[in-house]
Amino acid sequence: MSRVLVVDDEPPILRALTANLRARGYQPDAAATGEDALRLAAKHHPDAVVLDLGLPGMSGIEVIRGLRGWTAVPIIILSARGAERDKVAALDAGADDYVTKPFGMDELFARLRAALRRIAPAEEAAVIATPDFTVDLAAKTVTRDRGEIRLTPTEWGIVELLVRNRDKLVTQRQLLQDVWGPQYGDETNYLRVHMAHIRRKLEPQQGHPRYFLTEPGMGYRFHIPAGDPTST
Repeated sequence: MSRVLVVDDEPPILRALTANLRARGYQPDAAATGEDALRLAAKHHPDAVVLDLGLPGMSGIEVIRGLRGWTAVPIIILSARGAERDKVAALDAGADDYVTKPFGMDELFARLRAALRRIAPAEEAAVIATPDFTVDLAAKTVTRDRGEIRLTPTEWGIVELLVRNRDKLVTQRQLLQDVWGPQYGDETNYLRVHMAHIRRKLEPQQGHPRYFLTEPGMGYRFHIPAGDPTST
């Protein structure tokens, strides 16, 4: 069941969208303001967002930018603003699609299904094994020969994000916003402290990382050296 966040300050539209989403097998969350939208998105991590631009307080464009600071969730704009400049501004800010009010419910759901298909995750290995430890993404555990290695929830959040993005640079901002929340982004000292703890627990030599690599000034990368076991 895909979770969809609907953001609109018009109660009739909000009610109609949530009712239709529920009837079609989606799990809806509803927000009438941009501030509530960002709070719900951080709490529930929706699979897609349907967003009005004309919101009280924080604008729809600001909501897009707030979401794009930490997530690639598909964003479909649903707005009465049909001018080309409004569409361009929303798409440039990071929206994926634009539907103009008044709208047909069938068209909106066709666009929603297309957006969800585009981001459907590829099948990934549930277990990532190295010569020194094994990460089980499904069970949310890290083990080695002597048993399970106890990680704090924050440490696990960092390890999980890096392992799921193996061999890709994960920026400091992305780590902070994904693990701590969208209001974070500059607290790089948090990362240094927790990465030191992770390396102490998992690396064969804490001072010479083999798996959890630092990209100076940018972020971190999980890497399994060539020839090592990989995944199952």
